[in-house]
Amino acid sequence: MSDTRFFLAENLACARGERAVFRDVSLRVENGGALVLRGPNGTGKSSLLRMLAGLLPPFAGHLAWHDGPVDENPDRHAARLVYLGHANAAQPALTVRENLAFWAHLQPDGQPQRIGDALGAFALSDLAELPARYLSAGQTRRLALARLLLGGAPLWLLDEPATGLDAASTATLWERIAAHRALGGMAIVAVHGPADLPGAAELDLAPHSLIRQAALP
Repeated sequence: MSDTRFFLAENLACARGERAVFRDVSLRVENGGALVLRGPNGTGKSSLLRMLAGLLPPFAGHLAWHDGPVDENPDRHAARLVYLGHANAAQPALTVRENLAFWAHLQPDGQPQRIGDALGAFALSDLAELPARYLSAGQTRRLALARLLLGGAPLWLLDEPATGLDAASTATLWERIAAHRALGGMAIVAVHGPADLPGAAELDLAPHSLIRQAALP
């Protein structure tokens, strides 16, 4: 019996109000795999990631895991992923460590015992007791990325995760995604620039984009 796990989307369409964003988007990522999303601003990369995360309902099409459609068990779907959008969602009054503890509590499979490792992985150990409001933009992004290491969710959905990072932190990001994949995890990453994801498939949203004020037919 095959132990292949996968996540797929078939014929997705997105509409925001009366604005048609994209249609006919299909993808599949298997355990250990990665997919890079590309396309100019406005083609729907962020909307697609939110749709894959279950935060935005598709206008058409469906999402499924290897063991069944997402809409049959949305809670189970949410427990299988970590979504990181443009917002870092750090609580300014909480320390770096307290933010990670809060996120570990919110994640269905969050493991507070991993906080120390997450701090070390993104060079945040020396900042652990500092309130998040004192962090630079790059440090705040590293704090958000450290969330990825707090649980065992197989699917990472990342929207331009390298934004605000220096070269060393960007290298750490790609290394951590590689380690996640090596353990059978999956990653879908929206980028504008280079992505150090060996063997990753690519999906260009430009051919699927419907950048106009119109209802989908």
